[in-house]
Amino acid sequence: MDGFAAIVGPRHCLTEPADTAFYGEDWRGSLRATPAMVLRPADTAEVAAIMVEAAARGLSVVPAGGRTGLAGGTVPIGPSVTISMERMNRIRAVDPVDMSITVDAGCIVESVANAAAEADRLFPLNFGAQGSAHIGGVISTNAGGIRALRYGTVRDLVLGLEIVLPDGRVLDDLRRVRKDNTGYALRHLFIGAEGTLGLVTAATLKLYPALRVRETAFVAVETPADALRLLGRMQGCGAELVAFEFCGRRTIALTIQNGHGFREPVPLTTPWYCIIEIAAAHAAAQLRPILEDNLAAALEADECVDAMIAESEDTRAMLWRMRESTPDCTKQEGPAIATDTAVPVSAVPAFLDQVHAMSAARWPEGHVMCIGHLGDGNIHISLQAPKGTAREAWVQRAGGFDDAVAELAVAAGGSFSAEHGIGQTKVKSMAALKNPVALSLMHAIKSTLDPDLRMNPGKVLPPG
Repeated sequence: MDGFAAIVGPRHCLTEPADTAFYGEDWRGSLRATPAMVLRPADTAEVAAIMVEAAARGLSVVPAGGRTGLAGGTVPIGPSVTISMERMNRIRAVDPVDMSITVDAGCIVESVANAAAEADRLFPLNFGAQGSAHIGGVISTNAGGIRALRYGTVRDLVLGLEIVLPDGRVLDDLRRVRKDNTGYALRHLFIGAEGTLGLVTAATLKLYPALRVRETAFVAVETPADALRLLGRMQGCGAELVAFEFCGRRTIALTIQNGHGFREPVPLTTPWYCIIEIAAAHAAAQLRPILEDNLAAALEADECVDAMIAESEDTRAMLWRMRESTPDCTKQEGPAIATDTAVPVSAVPAFLDQVHAMSAARWPEGHVMCIGHLGDGNIHISLQAPKGTAREAWVQRAGGFDDAVAELAVAAGGSFSAEHGIGQTKVKSMAALKNPVALSLMHAIKSTLDPDLRMNPGKVLPPG
């Protein structure tokens, strides 16, 4: 493979299994496949040259970012060349007037947020893996996170993209303008495409005014319907509602038990809890009275039964660390079958009732775990095994849980993949649940841009 080594340099052309295996494992550790080769280009020109070489050799290409995905999107299927964007990590430009930032695809999300903050601006994408996830990866999966309620998903944050196509051509569409009606918005083809149409090498992203004042509360509620009533109240509270998270008692209890530096914000006596954050860009904004008044009214209206407002930045940070730590802390208790669904916000209570009833009937020994973003209907539900159960045994016993939850979500007018992407784990759901006309159009786009089907094969689209 001297041709590839000549492009990226021998040090960045990895062929030994000891060096490449790291790039072929998903975050959960449930999928593994060692790439035949890993290339680490330094810039877009090198990515383009790699694509030309790969096309000439008929080689499949798999992109790799921070490898924090949860659907196996960067785990190769069959012989392939993995292209890691880790060296492509430049902040190209920050423009506080245009409210934009242009970055390489290999930039870590947290680094982008820090660069924006240095310019007194906010890059709002926020989720547990932001310290290791790459911008190219979150674009490829159209990630969401805790602030999607206010700022939308990644699709809503992208102004323009730079993409290397399968034949090595570079599409430079790094636009900074908000209004551009010059034909098809091509960037949207590649957002959420998981590298199946081309490789994102850079992006121009939206920025917002920095949030100078924030108030955060942890609230106990009896039912999901009560939480929805509280959500409606907070949406009209008079301040920016930037987050409204929702979780079950077992989920938060295990996080406190297995994490470090956590404590019960309120006694865990109800089945459900919410983390609420309001914010303002003006330093003099009086948010505490707004939050206190609305929570007092919610208590009076039986929308909640207890509440704690963070009295310090340390407490506020603890609440969000607790929220972000739930995946790691809960998986210490045992293996779980995870889902990533969204339903219309109004349908959340009935949907959760259906999931609990179905689980009790089919897997009564399992523990239904819930945490997610109530403001956009994206509740992550998992079925955890009894303590001491081996993962393989639980997958064999309860492996149909994710399909069953997906079917309930789609029947409720929702989606079987809300923010984690399709990867390879949800391809079966695509075949079973995606609109057939939509699938036909997707296949037509794929065959036009990637006629040899070399881009991240086996991901997103079912055979067809």
